[in-house]
Amino acid sequence: MHSMIQTLKVELAERSYPIHIGSGLLAKPELFFPHIGQNRVVVVTNTTVAPLYLAMLRSTLESGGISVLPVILPDGEKFKTWETLNLIFDALLGNHCERNTPLIALGGGVIGDMSGFAAACYQRGMPFIQIPTTLLSQVDSSVGGKTAINHPLGKNMIGAFYQPKLVLADISTLDTLPDRELKAGLAEVIKYGLIRDPDFFSWLEANLEKLLTRDREALAYAVHRSCANKAALVATDEREAGERALLNLGHTFGHAIETGLGYGEWLHGEAVAAGTLIAAELSHRLGWISAEAMRRIESLHLRAGLPVFGPTLGAARYMELMRHDKKVRDGRLRLVLLKQIGMAVVADGLDEATIGAAIEARCT
Repeated sequence: MHSMIQTLKVELAERSYPIHIGSGLLAKPELFFPHIGQNRVVVVTNTTVAPLYLAMLRSTLESGGISVLPVILPDGEKFKTWETLNLIFDALLGNHCERNTPLIALGGGVIGDMSGFAAACYQRGMPFIQIPTTLLSQVDSSVGGKTAINHPLGKNMIGAFYQPKLVLADISTLDTLPDRELKAGLAEVIKYGLIRDPDFFSWLEANLEKLLTRDREALAYAVHRSCANKAALVATDEREAGERALLNLGHTFGHAIETGLGYGEWLHGEAVAAGTLIAAELSHRLGWISAEAMRRIESLHLRAGLPVFGPTLGAARYMELMRHDKKVRDGRLRLVLLKQIGMAVVADGLDEATIGAAIEARCT
């Protein structure tokens, strides 16, 4: 199916880069070649994505005389570790890859995060291209240059800011995405409406079923609007000193869920959804958002098939895990909360008993 290609730009001066969004993009060599400039590339993917899309990408690149070195990793959040990262370095060193050899990430957020971190580290930086194949990675993790691996004590705690040269979001790849992964991606889509785009939140309320049935046009619109919101925040605050932190709505609670249960038990988007409802609950208890706003937020997540309650780890355990969060500053926990649908703020100095009560109210 032919689809118009939409292109956004992440404005970061000499490190600016395009995001191409559309269907069938993996088969378009003209999108890749301006960003490669070598006769070989490394493609990092995993055991799930490789059988689906590696041959197509390889064929596209080889049509321009570019040879492909595939590195196929195990699939799953639990493999987002030093050990798996070393498999990438083993391949790069073993095949005499150079500093200017481009590394392409073909997969979801775990592959993108690990590949980007490897690219940032190998010979102090090699060119990096993102080809996200999940909804979550297309709307969030592939854009903005955050790369990382997990540590047993905290998610994404070891990493680097390292921007790609290109992000290519091929909506066609969402056809093979399991339903659970599609729904998990919707948590990050909803987030953009909540933090800064109330009109988009209303659009999601009206069009959610189209997204769930994988309507190409609706998906392309949601990906484009999400990326436009993220690109705007990244351009003004690349290293999360201020406004970019709003992108972490639900993530401080969500990361606590992921770490507390063990990586991979809940998908990242599922944990973010439950975390977002805890953040909304806390916002409501502080008198910042109305009961009606709470109802709309819960309703949209429920319709998306996402959890609206977190697991019972106990408020004390949540608080312990959240103190390892990257947004802790001077020992103070900073949370992204809502003033209304479409307006988020970073709050610190909140009463721990109030935070604990919100956690208990939203955990089953």
